[in-house]
Amino acid sequence: VFFFRHLVRCCELVSRSPLALPVVTLHRKTSQRSKMAVPLNGQWQCQCPPHKRCCKIQPSMLACDLADLASEAKSVLAAGADELHLDVMDGHFVPNMSFAHPVVASLRKHVPDAYLDCHMMVSRPSQWVEAVAGSTKGAGARYTFHLEAVEEDELDVAAVVKLIRDHGMQVGVAIKPGTAVEALSAVVALVDMVLVMTVEPGFGGQKFMPNCMPKVLALRSEYPDLDIQVDGGLGPSTIDAAAAAGANLIVAGSSVFKPGVDRSEPIELMRRSVLKLGQGLSEEEIDRKAKKKRR
Repeated sequence: VFFFRHLVRCCELVSRSPLALPVVTLHRKTSQRSKMAVPLNGQWQCQCPPHKRCCKIQPSMLACDLADLASEAKSVLAAGADELHLDVMDGHFVPNMSFAHPVVASLRKHVPDAYLDCHMMVSRPSQWVEAVAGSTKGAGARYTFHLEAVEEDELDVAAVVKLIRDHGMQVGVAIKPGTAVEALSAVVALVDMVLVMTVEPGFGGQKFMPNCMPKVLALRSEYPDLDIQVDGGLGPSTIDAAAAAGANLIVAGSSVFKPGVDRSEPIELMRRSVLKLGQGLSEEEIDRKAKKKRR
């Protein structure tokens, strides 16, 4: 009895600790069970209730050898990647440029069965829907636009979403690190996926921003059946924070395409983290799922 009283008292003190991350909620009705912070790898992290959303690892092709894009794509798919993440930048919404839809169309010819996850860092999302839809025809694609970019678009959010769906693609919406999660409250019901950026969009190789995790936790707690993606600085040393907060779609660039690294290793490590910390599976259950996936 003394032990449990002491344990409860310790938990109360921990909950008041300045080390605990603040938790953002979308609505006041968010379950108290979601408002937790637990020690993980020596740091305080957000911890979501167990969810059942499918884990998908999505290598960011911007980090690969772009001179050998097709072979790089086939390599990560063979190593266990679930989807290919393609960063399209216009040099206006973000201060950088990358490949556009002609490159995506060329890649599609070499990976006809791959799901293409298109992250559109462009100022007018509606402008490129038709072109991207035409370049991704095949096994499926998602068109993710930035909520902040709609301000410069001739269409509102609902109209942009409808346009994307009318062109046969799934819909994702992204927010920058500086955008409050509350801005998504009227949008979540319209889309298939929410992307919480964990770096400033526009450049690869940036450091992961753990202060974005309360946003992920708030979304997972309020929308347990939502696909939540994180993008930026994800790898073996940062995946636990994202997985524990509730992210199930993991975009990773530099950590997967790092020279001399067996690409299957970081992919498998990140998957196991999501299954353990996000879905609450035991090591034995994870091993069984891995064996089943290899069959």
